[in-house]
Amino acid sequence: MAAVSRTDLLAWLNELLQLNYTKVEQCGTGGAYCQILDSIYGDIPMSRVKMNAKHEYEFVANFKVMQTAFKTKKIDKPIPIEKLVKCKMQDNLEFLQWMKRFWDSNFGGQGYDAVARRRGAPTDTPATIAPLSSSRTGSATAGLGIGGRSGGKTPISGHRAGSTQPNEAMQALQTQLREMTTHLEGLEKERDFYFAKLRDIEILAQQQTEVLEAAGTEDATLKEIQKILYSTEEGFEVPETTGQVDEEETF
Repeated sequence: MAAVSRTDLLAWLNELLQLNYTKVEQCGTGGAYCQILDSIYGDIPMSRVKMNAKHEYEFVANFKVMQTAFKTKKIDKPIPIEKLVKCKMQDNLEFLQWMKRFWDSNFGGQGYDAVARRRGAPTDTPATIAPLSSSRTGSATAGLGIGGRSGGKTPISGHRAGSTQPNEAMQALQTQLREMTTHLEGLEKERDFYFAKLRDIEILAQQQTEVLEAAGTEDATLKEIQKILYSTEEGFEVPETTGQVDEEETF
């Protein structure tokens, strides 16, 4: 069977799910893949799927929903989550082509109300999944879907042209601040997400070490894992506490 082109895939995807995706890379958020599966089976927990995900930890959460569904439905297809969440075109093109073939073979022809199934949840996934835009502030909001000026222009509304410049500069700074705040919140959540994973690994390793020590044995691999967990680099050492702080010290 010949591979379906990107253009045809996007047309099919947008029609089936009532989306307005412009790039295959947008599928890397995982939301569309989950809903393609839902269009076949009708029982995917779409309330747990974030269709307008913008951060990698959100993409991973979406794929976890899909991974659980694959296991439940006994679908024997590995999901390369680590690759897909990077939102690269080739990886997502290949997976979307597989999803289309799977849909062709399993969709029963029943009606599917995509908007109702996701309860009208927003789907404004940015066409380019990337860190903060480095473009000029006048166009910074265009690609991120954040409320801003169209084309970087502000109606003069009867004021002199010169009087609008400070207001425009303030609006641009406020927009940039909102973007940076949102980006920072995403980074903090992603940090906490991976820290929790490392903490779980640390606890498991410690428990197993205690079991082995009680039995008078040890595991070299476990020791190496703990060595990695507790290793530090210059500038990232845990500070030593002396029990008191010199409040009068100044810098």
